[in-house]
Amino acid sequence: MNPLTRLLGGACFSALAVSVVVPSAMADMAPETTPGATIYTIENFRQYAPRTALEMVNRIPGFSIQGDNDGSRGFGQASGNVLINHQRVSGKSNGATDSLDRIAATSVVRIELVDASAFEIPGLSGQVVNVVTSGDTGISGTWRWSARFRDNLPPYYNDLNLTLSGGGGDLSWTFEAESSPERGASNGPEFVTDGQGSLIERREEDFTYIAEIMSVAGSIGWTPPSGAIANLNAKAQVFQPDYKEAGKLFRTQGVEGRRLYTGAEDEVFVEVGGDYEFGLGPGRLKAIGLVRREDSPIVDRVLVGNLDGSRSSEDVFRKDIQEGEYILRTEYALGVGSGADWQIALEGAFNYLEQDSSLFVSQDGGPLERQELPRANSRVEEQRGEISITHGRPLARGLTGQVSLGAEMSELSQSGDASNVRTFTRPKGFASLTWKARPTLRLVTRLEREVGQLDFYDFVSSVNLNAGNGQTGNPEIVPDQKWRLSVQTEKSFGAWGAGTVEVFYEDIEDIVDRVPIGSGDGPGNLDAAWQVGAEWDATLKLAPIGFSGAELTYEGNYYDSELTDPLTGELRPINDSSKYWMMLQLRHDVPATDWAWSVGFERWERNPYYRLAETGQEGARPGFAFAYIEHKDLWGMTGQAMIGNIANQNDTFRRQIYDTNRLGNVVRIEDRARDFGPIMTFTLEGIF
Repeated sequence: MNPLTRLLGGACFSALAVSVVVPSAMADMAPETTPGATIYTIENFRQYAPRTALEMVNRIPGFSIQGDNDGSRGFGQASGNVLINHQRVSGKSNGATDSLDRIAATSVVRIELVDASAFEIPGLSGQVVNVVTSGDTGISGTWRWSARFRDNLPPYYNDLNLTLSGGGGDLSWTFEAESSPERGASNGPEFVTDGQGSLIERREEDFTYIAEIMSVAGSIGWTPPSGAIANLNAKAQVFQPDYKEAGKLFRTQGVEGRRLYTGAEDEVFVEVGGDYEFGLGPGRLKAIGLVRREDSPIVDRVLVGNLDGSRSSEDVFRKDIQEGEYILRTEYALGVGSGADWQIALEGAFNYLEQDSSLFVSQDGGPLERQELPRANSRVEEQRGEISITHGRPLARGLTGQVSLGAEMSELSQSGDASNVRTFTRPKGFASLTWKARPTLRLVTRLEREVGQLDFYDFVSSVNLNAGNGQTGNPEIVPDQKWRLSVQTEKSFGAWGAGTVEVFYEDIEDIVDRVPIGSGDGPGNLDAAWQVGAEWDATLKLAPIGFSGAELTYEGNYYDSELTDPLTGELRPINDSSKYWMMLQLRHDVPATDWAWSVGFERWERNPYYRLAETGQEGARPGFAFAYIEHKDLWGMTGQAMIGNIANQNDTFRRQIYDTNRLGNVVRIEDRARDFGPIMTFTLEGIF
């Protein structure tokens, strides 16, 4: 479950439902129940007063939504675990989670929790949720409003969300308009010492982050009597963040100084996607298309000077980034009886990133002068094609298998400050087994050969004015490849709840990490690395021990990794990788009342980052604790008051600067801890 959903009051639903009563009018319009599915309706979630389909799905015990898009380019085979009316959502940024949030809970006929093999959709494995809607001709909608108050920042009152959905005949539609501001603030001391630990400078720093995010999104579905299925979805978003960090510099030797960093972005994002499916011969042909465009002008500025007017300087870094993605995918699916199926898929994609950058520096009040910045103005393009054939079938009672073989062909080209053209052909595919050992226990094993997706930003140089460093672009990067073996266990404990645990091992070739480049450093390939990990999501119902209406949810992950550092030759973790994350939450819906309360705790840790001449590590101690109280019928609305950061978490950061590179001596250490104080949030939501 998404941690943000948890913070806003989400909690998992209680014991598994196995029989429901569906209103007859809805049942007449809804497709037949998928065999073997565990069924939920709004009645099973009544104690939580859900307003949207997303809130219902987020409360299924032991189930976490996996997005259809993991950040990779293109679509590939279905990778999420949510279907809407038996169909995969053909969006990326406008994917399954957004679509569920636009469906009113009253429009949900049922939610099916079932093994993916029941849908004969190649790529799906493990537990899948299928949300079946009513197709009512009326219009329904939801709304949500929040206000937030915290130290060092003015409150905001413009956190708004409005959704509408409806339909008639062969058509259905949804619409969403949202304003979702973001705020952040922290302040505290930073201590700068030399390699022997002697204090050089103390800094009193005050950081603020203010962002306005506004978006509109919607979808149209068409299901004519011919059996064809068509969907069109679109999203447009404006993202306007502003960063500010003001510092007072108290030096042990020298004059007191001041430092000011500001950063601003004005991003505009548009995505349009759709699909069309129809019968062709003995099978069905589906075409999926998507167009995405993004423009992001960014300006960063740093001003430094002493109170006596000496040693003043100004640095300005500007860049305008344009990105685009165009995808066309076709899939032909054929069922051959006895639960067996085949699919042949072809996909073509074109992606690009174009960056125009400039760095200006002024010393002692002089004019800003443009600086040389190699590889900072460039255009990167990728043309990619993929072909795959997938077969799935039952192997024995309770045992199903799926095998996919494919290949990816791509051409990477770069122009501007660096010119290069390269082509790649890489095999890919997977084999999976799903075993329903007993009605309450399912095991899923999957072995996959994956081809990584390059980050186009790695090809171009950039500057981080606030950190005082940057990266050298690398036109020679190649995509990584890896073997991934995973085992997932899904277990229902009946009245006690449910849980899901996945463990995996990855053997990675050509991993992209930090490497020396000329006199600097930047992203580059290393020969090999490995990573192991575990991810879990569990719900413990407390009614069996007499605590009726209460549940404890525990979600988290843990990772370990290793590679050989290209500079020192020593073994270390993957650069700036996640080490662990966990969220523990107790929620109590007080029986026979409309009241609920909850307390929770979140904590995470990352591995250090490694650059040519520095290392650093972020932290958050002791962790983020929160509590809320909720009323589910406040004049027909749900109202919630939440206080966050009860444990007074501090954001920490420590970095070490070396002489020449990390083979030399430490010459400076920067160590800080920033307090961001309590956060109060008030939320109202309703349905109409």
